[in-house]
Amino acid sequence: MLTLTRRMTLSRNSFTRVAGCYVDRDGEFDGSFNTNFLKLSSADRTKNLKLAKAVPFAETNTHLKKYEYQREMQKNGSMWQLLMAVRECGLKNDALMDVFYDKVMESWNLESDQDGCGQKKEEYAVFVFHDRYDIPAKAADQERLGESEEMFEYLIGVVCPLVGDYEPGEPQWGFLFPMFTDGGGDLNHVGVYQADAEREYPHMLKNVLGIS
Repeated sequence: MLTLTRRMTLSRNSFTRVAGCYVDRDGEFDGSFNTNFLKLSSADRTKNLKLAKAVPFAETNTHLKKYEYQREMQKNGSMWQLLMAVRECGLKNDALMDVFYDKVMESWNLESDQDGCGQKKEEYAVFVFHDRYDIPAKAADQERLGESEEMFEYLIGVVCPLVGDYEPGEPQWGFLFPMFTDGGGDLNHVGVYQADAEREYPHMLKNVLGIS
């Protein structure tokens, strides 16, 4: 993860876009956004970077766990295929994003319902970031060469409670897809972030990421 986290600064990051939606207390869609990351103000880029960094900066095997996609989880119509399509279009296909938001909203509402007690639900936001990282080529002695050898294209998604008027708080759940393993993209694995390491999110795993 150090390869990714060391680049997540205002000057070194290479995020291309950020998209997302807001959800009201009734679990209903309350608007969406989709913009070029570099067109955000410096202040907004800083706020968004803080949200995205929560996932790769998390403690591995405690707050960030690795899950495998078996071959049967990668078939046509799977969530793996949807995530691949969202990644490949760089968040620019609004129809795909709407399908993804619907999955998150449906699943997050189920997660909230399992808390019981008839408590009032929180407003929340879904943020999705897209990045293309040119992995530098290295010689046998690990000295960096000038050219890029390959590109790591990935998504970071987070779900955050709102702490103000469309103002996201600390991410509660998120993911990194695909994982970055042995210096390259690993399409057979996804990293799942949980602020509360003890809590389970079975609906998010199954319905949003396609992990069964």
